[in-house]
Amino acid sequence: MFRELIRKKQELSADECRRILTEEKRGVLSVIGDMGYPYGMPMNHFYDGDFIYFHSGNVGHRLDSLKQNNKASFCVYDEGYRDEGEWALNIKSVIVFGKIDIIDDMDTVTDITARLSRKFTDDEEYIRREIEDHAHRTLLLRLTPEHISGKTVNEA
Repeated sequence: MFRELIRKKQELSADECRRILTEEKRGVLSVIGDMGYPYGMPMNHFYDGDFIYFHSGNVGHRLDSLKQNNKASFCVYDEGYRDEGEWALNIKSVIVFGKIDIIDDMDTVTDITARLSRKFTDDEEYIRREIEDHAHRTLLLRLTPEHISGKTVNEA
């Protein structure tokens, strides 16, 4: 169903893909938007080992698109590294294909939003205030992975 990587020697292991999804803070979520055009947007995410979560407002292009078609892809990449004496970066990237469910259960929204926030700050008071002020108009998008693949690419 999903394509195999052509350059197998660049393929990342499943463990490395999970590490990147867990540690990196941002990626690009792409959905099928208006008139069938792809609609990609940078998103913060939280990966719990089974699902990838995104926080979302309760109106907008992204939600309208997902209500029409819940298929999505999510691409995450690291900061890269340079081999000694080289100018080009080596980038590790992961692409996830799956389907998104919209979650509006307040307990789940609160829990996952707090866990996502801890990727950016350890200020628990700030996290608590943000959740109190904004959770009532926040939804979660839960991406259920159907296929995950990753590779290392040299920019040169």
